[in-house]
Amino acid sequence: MYDVEAVRRDFPILSRQVNGKPLVYLDNGASAQKPQAVIDAITNAYSMEYANVHRGLHHLSNLATDRYEAVRSKVAHFLNVSDPEEIVHTSGSTAGINLVSYGWAAPRLQPGDEIVLTVLEHHANIVPWHFLRERQGVVLKWVECDAKGDIDPQAVIDAIGPRTKLVAVTHMSNVTGTVLDVAAICAGARQKGVPVLVDGSQAAVHMPVDVSAIGCDFYTITGHKLYGPSGSGAIFIRRDRMEEMRPFMGGGDMIDTVTRDTVTYAKPPMRFEAGTPGIVPQIGFGAALDYLTALGMENVAAHERRLRDAARAKLGGLNWLNVQGDSDTKGAIFSFTLNGSAHAHDISTILDQRGIAVRAGTHCALPLMQHLGVSATCRASFGLYNTEAEVDTLVSALELCHELFG
Repeated sequence: MYDVEAVRRDFPILSRQVNGKPLVYLDNGASAQKPQAVIDAITNAYSMEYANVHRGLHHLSNLATDRYEAVRSKVAHFLNVSDPEEIVHTSGSTAGINLVSYGWAAPRLQPGDEIVLTVLEHHANIVPWHFLRERQGVVLKWVECDAKGDIDPQAVIDAIGPRTKLVAVTHMSNVTGTVLDVAAICAGARQKGVPVLVDGSQAAVHMPVDVSAIGCDFYTITGHKLYGPSGSGAIFIRRDRMEEMRPFMGGGDMIDTVTRDTVTYAKPPMRFEAGTPGIVPQIGFGAALDYLTALGMENVAAHERRLRDAARAKLGGLNWLNVQGDSDTKGAIFSFTLNGSAHAHDISTILDQRGIAVRAGTHCALPLMQHLGVSATCRASFGLYNTEAEVDTLVSALELCHELFG
């Protein structure tokens, strides 16, 4: 049985008040809070075990290296990847996607070559491809969602043409919570010989992810949404794709030899990890993955489905509230506006006065905002420590907003 009250006790910040009210933290889609286990791992790494990693040959360096490198295997286990050397440490999903853009796509895409995207993408999975459009004449092809926020996987597959070189899709929308059938997309793309990058920034937080079953070429995750530190993350890159990539950043750790006239590079994944890494953030990320693994992602997913269903029913009963997207596959993420003139920022401010933290704005998803016909929304995104009582608190606060703004 999932004991949400026991889980909540693991997160110190949840005991505080905001504006004289108990904190109701519903901004998990932007960044999640950290359990004490992660805080302790970070504190211990800095206070008792800190040194630079790799090649140190002294006790602290060896200890830090062991802690840091162990995270590679933890990520592989978390994503069901058989070979830890297919995991590259990054500072987050944005860094991982840019690594693919610069290291894999830029050297091989020619003017007129295509990248297929969906309208649900976060800017992190849009802007790196715009760089290639601006600089190399690459064409971006867009697949729209339907009125419920769903993406038909066949529509993505049908968008693949003879000049398509990459499909880059989110696994779960950070705005609507829609979950894409990425396994079907990958299977269809594979038949056409086109690799797929999946942005797993949201999905890996809310459900078990099996990269081997999905069949993608690249899968990126970010630590700060997975209850770990900011500046941490990883990307899975299939071995044969790694061999096709050139280094993105140059510096220490990613080389084999350097002379005045030549340079040779380390084998992957080290080839893609230049310079002193985010040692302690990555160690904290490993602690977060240990925490999630102990809870069980199936248990987390089941708990969040209960929250989703409760929120869907109660928010759906507010006939003056417009929830963007109501996919049957959605997770516990709700973006909404109020009828009338209330701006998302005003709504967020009123909720904050009640101790409720939500996100207001475009959520780094301007193409989707334009598609939905809204300038901004409020977003309540639930996590593993939220409760159905907090759903009720949100609904009561929204009713107050409705009274105030009419």
